[in-house]
Amino acid sequence: MVEVVPERRWRAVARAHADRVDAATAGHRSRRADGRAHPVEDFLFRYYGHTPAQLRRWHPGPGVRLEGAAHDRRAGWRHHRVVGDAVELDVESFLEARGRAVGFVRRLLSATATRPARLGCFGLHEWAMVYRADEHLVRHRGWPLRLGPAGTDEVVERHTIACSHFDAYRFFTEAARPRNTLGPTREGQEALEQPGCLHAGMDLYKWSFKLSPLVPSTVTADAFDLAREIRVLDMQASPYDLRELGYEPVRIETAEGKAEYVERQREFAARSNALRHRLLEVIGSLDTGGVVASR
Repeated sequence: MVEVVPERRWRAVARAHADRVDAATAGHRSRRADGRAHPVEDFLFRYYGHTPAQLRRWHPGPGVRLEGAAHDRRAGWRHHRVVGDAVELDVESFLEARGRAVGFVRRLLSATATRPARLGCFGLHEWAMVYRADEHLVRHRGWPLRLGPAGTDEVVERHTIACSHFDAYRFFTEAARPRNTLGPTREGQEALEQPGCLHAGMDLYKWSFKLSPLVPSTVTADAFDLAREIRVLDMQASPYDLRELGYEPVRIETAEGKAEYVERQREFAARSNALRHRLLEVIGSLDTGGVVASR
């Protein structure tokens, strides 16, 4: 079944999406023009490499035909096809080029969503990234450590680190890596990732835009908003003192801070899983012929 959308309606939706993204990225774009950096708000753009302009581009997803778009620039976009005066996603072309990636994302998200959330990491990955580090190698060295280098090291040494996310673990200092009770690898990502991990929740934004234009832009924008919120907790619970930016620390070195972290982590795990299922629904809607399953 194909939903045919009148031109006036889809153009209004596309404008609303662009306005939403413009509002969400205004601070980043302003700082970029001035050469400034923000350790929380700019992280998603630096880490994932997806630009505001790319996020701004609206895609309706599969099974939607946009009337009057044949003479719009989207008619020339990759993995689109013209049908009369309309344009729609060319699912066959997309799967031919990206079927392997679609299959990987489906397996990863399916496996992650079925596991219980582990809620005892307390965001110690950020502490492990500065453990016994030379001050010139600290990732956000423009911001002070709340407890100083010695106090930061002591927190790491007093806790058990159980980071399950490879892209967090790979930034651990050499001294911190042996302290991790898990051994995350790129190859083992499907076997280890779990919904309580903040970075796995943020990565839903990555999987959304990497499967663009297959994934509707509404889902991608929701994933971006969720990732921004998660990043706030990620840095509030970090060893950095960001009160100058308005972020009160979540003092995970205390019992009260641990309780706050776990409560917010549990909420993010639930919201992340809801978004995982939305992405899986998009992928599942395509797989009637087993194309993705074989990749």
